[in-house]
Amino acid sequence: MSTLPPDTDEGDEAGLLAEIDQLLDSPVHHANPLRAPLARLLALHRQQNERLLRLIHLSDGYHELGRLHSSSLAQRFERHLRRLEKLARISDRYQDQLRSLNAALLQSSLRDPLTELGNRRYLMERLHDEDSASTTAPAAYCLAILDVDHFKRINDGWGHDMGDTTLKHIADALRGAVRHSDFVGRWGGEEFLLIFPATELADAFQVTERVRQAIGAISIAHRLGPVTVSASIGLTRQIAGEHFATALDRADAALLRAKRDGRDRTVIG
Repeated sequence: MSTLPPDTDEGDEAGLLAEIDQLLDSPVHHANPLRAPLARLLALHRQQNERLLRLIHLSDGYHELGRLHSSSLAQRFERHLRRLEKLARISDRYQDQLRSLNAALLQSSLRDPLTELGNRRYLMERLHDEDSASTTAPAAYCLAILDVDHFKRINDGWGHDMGDTTLKHIADALRGAVRHSDFVGRWGGEEFLLIFPATELADAFQVTERVRQAIGAISIAHRLGPVTVSASIGLTRQIAGEHFATALDRADAALLRAKRDGRDRTVIG
């Protein structure tokens, strides 16, 4: 290791070493007793310098390797982070699509494809809800079963396409005649069910009459002549505590009386 003073620079050290080499090589000093120790000291100094340089180079290499490794790790981390963010966005979109699809499937399972009214399953759910609500509601609900009069004649005389068209017109008439708080759907075939939550019988009767008149006003143009239609309705009010099935039976019995009495009317049961 060099014992030069701290303010000695590399040029001074190289000059001094060159001067010592010249002294050692000079024949004048071959017999000098200090020559051999000085030569060993010089050799030791140079060995230590070489070791120190190797250590410095090795340390620099490790530092550079560490820096590159750290940089590589950071880059890989950033790439993985971007991938995870992309996967999270894809997952969020997938979840949104899945929720939308489930909602659409649920709506589809509750809707009649021809009339776009609620189907029988939808109506059964509403009836269960009304049964539950009627235990605490101030007024019971009313319900009505509507049947299209002589619907078979339409299918037989004008064809099933006209029958479907007639049902669509009836669905439109129902939507336009009921209140926002009422539920209406296709019960099956040419039968429709109307549910009037927390409604008195007299008020429900007014709505069913409005529905019946709207259906009676339907006139569908056809090359064989206009298609007109009417409906018979059986209406009842749920009795506190009874199951909706009992009220349905009573409304169905009232519908049969409406047909026996001449059709195109509302009968209360």
